Amino acid sequence: MEILNNLWLAISTPNEALINILLVPAAFIETFLIMSLCIYIVNIKTSRYYKFVYTFIASCIMLFANSFIPNPFNIFVNYLTSIILICTIFKKSFFKALVSYAIALIISNLIGILLLNPYLTLLHINTNQLDTIPIYRFLYMLIIYLFMIIGVILLKYKDLKLEFLEDIDKKNKSIIIANLFFGILAIVTQTIVLFYYVDTLPIFITFFSFISLMVYFGISIYSLTRIFKLILTTRKLQSAEEYNHSLRVLHDSVRAFKHDFDNMVTTIGGYIKTNDMKGLEKYYAELVDDSERVNNLYILNPEVVNNDGIYNLLTKKYHEADSKDIKVNITFLLDLSTLHMKIYEFARILGILLDNAIEASSECEEKIINLIFRNDTKNHTQLLIVENTYADKTIDTEKIFEKGISGKENHTGLGLWEVRKIVNKNQNVHLRTIKDDKFFKQQLEIYYK
Repeated sequence: MEILNNLWLAISTPNEALINILLVPAAFIETFLIMSLCIYIVNIKTSRYYKFVYTFIASCIMLFANSFIPNPFNIFVNYLTSIILICTIFKKSFFKALVSYAIALIISNLIGILLLNPYLTLLHINTNQLDTIPIYRFLYMLIIYLFMIIGVILLKYKDLKLEFLEDIDKKNKSIIIANLFFGILAIVTQTIVLFYYVDTLPIFITFFSFISLMVYFGISIYSLTRIFKLILTTRKLQSAEEYNHSLRVLHDSVRAFKHDFDNMVTTIGGYIKTNDMKGLEKYYAELVDDSERVNNLYILNPEVVNNDGIYNLLTKKYHEADSKDIKVNITFLLDLSTLHMKIYEFARILGILLDNAIEASSECEEKIINLIFRNDTKNHTQLLIVENTYADKTIDTEKIFEKGISGKENHTGLGLWEVRKIVNKNQNVHLRTIKDDKFFKQQLEIYYK
């Protein structure tokens, strides 16, 4: 009986030592729950091992910061290190890590703000007692964690994910970052004010404060959603315009073939009657060129090139090359929805390689670009091959990747330097550069398991 009395006395009276012990498992639980919110918010696919590594490192940093760094600086240290850990451990961009962590943080802090005043009022205690008495602190944290678990379950089963974060331009990224920054600032300020003055604030003021924050974030999320829908609609309209242009050219080409069909048959018959095989071969080669042009236009279809951004880029570069009388042969056998690298980085590399190919082949008598997208299932590799004719046979395949090196007038020489930077940043991506007497070839290899 005396042991139970002593135990009750230890948890129901101010006890700094027990509070410090309690904060150790609490740090691990809180870190894990916030990480879980981050994972489900932006659909981070990872293993249990990396979840454990993140939880352990972030929790240790939190305990160290809370012990040795004074308030409120320890809070910002915890936030910054958590975002950096998401970037490094889960291999996500800083923007994606920032958005996921900020939203998770906002959710957890809103839960704390909502529960604080009712909890103190219900138990007839003040913030000092909550901060120093283990039983009150334990129950409060337990309730918050239960609500966070409910939030994780809702995100998981309602499939509420932000799938579009990697495909946003810099302007809209800046808007999102600014919105989240002021949102976190408002939450932190509100939390500090409530914690120090909650004893003197009526419960309806706390509730009103919570509702105000909820309305603010609701409007912000609604506005951002509208922005994203506008971005997606704009891209779809651009794809539709490009596709309509391709269809018009395709239609005109088919009409021309139909109109000239009798003439073509007659011409072929003339070569056969005179047994002019060389003339027939030459005529057939020219006929095949026109046929391949129609075939390429058929390939430039948003159903085949199943990414709006890449489709728009390809059609733009194709028509640019066509205007310079460059023959572009396209083979597209790749599902871009399964691409094993960021589509933004893939698009940058593709754009730079196509610009260089167009520039180099336009200086040749025989202007040819061969563009191949395919999946090498045997070697678990996705391939992008850009092959073009070129005039400068002395080109150094290593020096062209150096910063400031360019064989073109009025060019900065940053294109291939940027390509190498992107390739080096991705452990599963490799770029092979090959040349022969006719073609200069860039082969981007994206490995997967």
